[in-house]
Amino acid sequence: MDSLYTDSIKRLIEQLGRLPGIGPKSAERLAFYILHTSKDEALALADAIRAVKEQIRPCKDCFNLAEGPLCPICADPRRDHNTICVVEQPKDLVALEKTGLCNWVYHVLGGHICPLDGIGPADLTIDRLIERVRSGQVREVVMATNPTLDGDGTALHIASLLRGLPVRITRLARGLPAGSTIEYANDKVLADAILGRQTIQ
Repeated sequence: MDSLYTDSIKRLIEQLGRLPGIGPKSAERLAFYILHTSKDEALALADAIRAVKEQIRPCKDCFNLAEGPLCPICADPRRDHNTICVVEQPKDLVALEKTGLCNWVYHVLGGHICPLDGIGPADLTIDRLIERVRSGQVREVVMATNPTLDGDGTALHIASLLRGLPVRITRLARGLPAGSTIEYANDKVLADAILGRQTIQ
């Protein structure tokens, strides 16, 4: 079957097949869609992919996705910069923001502590979070790591590092089922979790 395609089409199908959730058949369909779309549309897609790889960088304060030194949330003076919500990934931040209930700023860890996968505290942005809290302006840290074993362990580790500092440490309420992920929770569940957050220190 491979011999039926030119090298460039085979290469496109192969690259599309590397995307999560895209199997060989889906990759083939996408490749032919791109092949039959206009040159302008196809190149616009290529330019968009190039732009995110060349222009997106971590925010210098919170490690959210940014195109400048600060992400739009950290740069917004209307935000409550005295409250930091700690999440594992930028997509978790997006899910929380969609509830419309969050006026705080964030800190993106870049994952969670998982010794089995060789991920320790030093592999995350925990040190920078501690620096932000020690600045003296932070009154509350909201732990919004996923309600999984690794997420809970990460939250408890961070809470232990912050213990003794004049800051309130809370955790999203258990409107989130254990073992679930924030990214896939619906707005109502997230809203209940945000409004019912509990002190863990």
